[in-house]
Amino acid sequence: MNFFNLHTHQSSIQVDVLELVNQYPQEFDASIPNYSIGIHPWHIVEDKIDEDLSIIESKLKDEKCLAIGECGLDKRIEYPIALQQMVFEKQLALAEKYRKPVVIHCVAAFQEVIATKKKMAISVPMIIHGFSKNKETAEQLIANGFYISFGKYLLRNPELELVFKSIPKERLFLETDTIEEGIAAVYELAARYKNIEMGEMKAIINANFDTVFK
Repeated sequence: MNFFNLHTHQSSIQVDVLELVNQYPQEFDASIPNYSIGIHPWHIVEDKIDEDLSIIESKLKDEKCLAIGECGLDKRIEYPIALQQMVFEKQLALAEKYRKPVVIHCVAAFQEVIATKKKMAISVPMIIHGFSKNKETAEQLIANGFYISFGKYLLRNPELELVFKSIPKERLFLETDTIEEGIAAVYELAARYKNIEMGEMKAIINANFDTVFK
């Protein structure tokens, strides 16, 4: 593949791009070629949790399902953090059972996500998507075995350059999430920040894809 897009909400069906398209249990589209599926903390419906988890488990058996997520914790929404934590842990248990990587949404809850990984002894790869925080947070995540994906905020916030430069190449992914720019634009900026050629950036991401998604 030419490009890998770790997280997007739109399937563009480009022949040179492998996209991991985010799907929700209640809005599943079987026509999407490669996807992740999970209960986003924003979209928890208490009386549908068991049903959603059952749908997720059925899809995790599909070879087109490359990961679980996005799922995680968000302290800036009204859903009780205890409820979010319960739903997150149930999805992590499924990830372990089916040996699938996890795409994580995390807002103001990095310590809780790290603690959950340790508590549950999660061994599958865990990827923080849409990273926008400081170097210290990134270093802590790396030290605890997480991968970090950059996209929207890398393009929008020049202050992330120094953070991005500090990320080891073997822990790095790129994405578009909800932005209009294509994944090539993210790769171009990432290559410039790392002071490498586009071909080398593609090789780095492809190697990480092979490691994480096997």
